[in-house]
This record gives sequence, structure tokens and C-alpha cells, in this order.
Amino acid sequence: MDKLHAMHVFTRVVDTNSFSRAADSLDMPRGSVTRVIQELEAFLKVRLMNRTTRSLSVTSEGAAYYERCVRILADVDAAEAEFAATRRVPRGKLRIDMSGSLGKPIVVPALGDFHARYPDIDLTLGFGDRLVDLVQEGIDCVIRIGALEDSSLVARRIGVYQLVTAASPEYLALHGVPRALESLGEHVAVNYFSSRVGRMVNLNFNVDGRAVNARAHSRLSANDGDALLQCGVMGLGLIQVPRVTAQPCLDRGELVEVLHDFRPAPLPISVVYPRNRHLSPQVRAFVDWTAELFGRRPEVQPDVPAQVVSIKAYKRAASPL
Repeated sequence: MDKLHAMHVFTRVVDTNSFSRAADSLDMPRGSVTRVIQELEAFLKVRLMNRTTRSLSVTSEGAAYYERCVRILADVDAAEAEFAATRRVPRGKLRIDMSGSLGKPIVVPALGDFHARYPDIDLTLGFGDRLVDLVQEGIDCVIRIGALEDSSLVARRIGVYQLVTAASPEYLALHGVPRALESLGEHVAVNYFSSRVGRMVNLNFNVDGRAVNARAHSRLSANDGDALLQCGVMGLGLIQVPRVTAQPCLDRGELVEVLHDFRPAPLPISVVYPRNRHLSPQVRAFVDWTAELFGRRPEVQPDVPAQVVSIKAYKRAASPL
């Protein structure tokens, strides 16, 4: 008996709840389907289905065996598809979503290289800080910052997201350099307004492993990282921005980092995609390219080796942030 074939026939009978419909979908005679199920039951020494001339139902043993068969057949299909995928040139449409603070300074400038490597992939990029539903919105892949919750997704950690607290030399000359968190009450901050949570985010610091929010006087907030950076350069107040976006301004002396002993704990950066996209050649191409790209950027260098894991395993492995 061909066991895989028997499993395939059995699952089709259960799915269609009919020997006749299963036979039609498999292009087999009805008698052959019946014989396969009888041989399978004889081999397993258990009744899988209760059947009469009017009804068909699965036994408790049959239900348990059905669940096992579905997983086994899915694994076989996935293994075959994986080897087939390695022989296919990545092509087609790919929809990506990411934070603008990562996409604009890192991904967008390197898109020429991506298209040179994969000329047959058409990219659609979305930028924002809201959480998107990949399945419902038809998004193939996202680059996310922070803890990941959805266990139905697969994540590959590609870097760390480090915030820096900074101000312009002009601001510091006027207001002084803050040396301790207690002195922030004497300073002005330009805070980030999160569209995701619908409120202003205070300056955040890591004190002895604890996240501490610190209030400074604030008359201005913005929901765009580039605008926040510009406000800081203009001397409008202290800002807390990603190092990847602040580094050019720090290098040019337009901004000065302060309170570097209390930097917020770094957040993981992950490229995330649904399980059913794992074997897509274009998704795999983008994920591998992105991991390589981020690996070349010292501002977001990962503190642990990149690896592909389920979200559940990722949450167990990641330190709480």
C-alpha cells in the first residue's frame, strides 16, 4: 500500500465528506477510493469512518489520524516546494511595509542594488508606525521594531533599534547640558506623537535595567521622524530619535548626544512574514537581501546572530524590553 497516497485519499474523503466527491476530485473510480480506505483501516487495525448509505462520519480515531495526515502531507508539499523554489527565478509583485525611520535611510537608498539583482520583482513599499495585518491587508513582508506578538508569523532578527537623546549645540549653549534625568524638568523637549497609540511619547531612558519615562517641558510634538530631527537641529528642544537617522547630524556637529549613560534599551528589528510565504522565491529574496543590507550598517548591527524562528520561539529567546 502506498501510505502517502492512502493518506491523501483519506483526507480528501474527510474534506469533501463524500466518497463520490473525493473520487471526482482525485479523478479516481469511486470503488478505488473505497478500497483504499478499507486497506488503510485494515493496515491500521482501526475504524476511521462510520458509513451508511445515507451518512458518513469520522470516528474519534479517524479524526486524530486526519490531523496527523494533514501535517505530514503539508510537510511533504513544503519540502518539494522548497527544492522547486530554489530553481525558480524570483519574479512577481511584492508588497512591503516598514517604519519610515528604517526604510528611508537604509532601504530606499539601496533599492537600485535590489532591482539590479532581482529585475523581475515589482516592489510596493509602505511606510508608517501602525501595526498592519499582513494576511488581511495582503502584505507579503514587514520590517518591525520591538516585541512581536503574532505566533502565526515567522521572524528573522536583522538588527537592533537604538534611540539617542540629542540637541543642537545652540540649544545646549542656551539651556545647558543635562547631566542627570532629574535636570530634565529644566529643559524643553520635542516629543514623538505616536499614530499607533494616539498619544505623545515622553522621553524614555534605561536606568539599572528599568525603563523610565522622564518629562521635560514640551510645546511641540510630531509624528514624523524627519520632522523631529529637523526640530532638534533647529534648536527647538531635546529630541529622542533613532541613531540611524541621527548619525549624519551627529557626525556633522548639528546635533550633540546627551545622557548617553541612560540610553533606552535597544529594540529588536525583525523582518516578518506569514508562514505560507516562507517558500515564496520573491519573499526569500527580499528577506535575505534585507538581512545582508542591515548587516552592513553599524548603526543597527544585531547583538545576536540573525536566525529564522517562529514568533513564539522568538519571544522566548528575546530578552524583555
